[in-house]
Amino acid sequence: MEKENGNSILLEDGEYTVEIVLEGGSGRAQIASPAELTVENGEAWARIVWSSSSYDYMKVDEEMYLPVNEDGNSVFEIPVPAFDEPVAVIADTTAMSRPHEVEYTLTFSSESVSAGNGAAFPGGAGIWAACAAVLILAGAAAVCLGKRRKRI
Repeated sequence: MEKENGNSILLEDGEYTVEIVLEGGSGRAQIASPAELTVENGEAWARIVWSSSSYDYMKVDEEMYLPVNEDGNSVFEIPVPAFDEPVAVIADTTAMSRPHEVEYTLTFSSESVSAGNGAAFPGGAGIWAACAAVLILAGAAAVCLGKRRKRI
């Protein structure tokens, strides 16, 4: 990850996590943070998981996004137009007597971006590389202990 200029960062295609600060609304709704961040063809997308199942769409830059799930809390995949500055979004809630658009801001922290789901290893091999390292170390420890016992 490297800073480009101002508030944009350059990320290689892959899976990451990012801390998000939610502001606005009544203060009762929350989003999961850190959130999943996917970069594909140089474009960053965040998976927003709300603390409620009552959101039926979100808007970013006037573009409408529908939930990507049918059950549980509302989940959306939205573009990340900027890091380290508030991004205005609208989320429509059906929790009140009638649907109501609520204005929020989301701030995506560039300092918090970290590799997730094996993005640190090409091809998503992170978990397999970690398992292989553990097995190699366990085997080496067993060999050392075996040689030590023979000497005694």
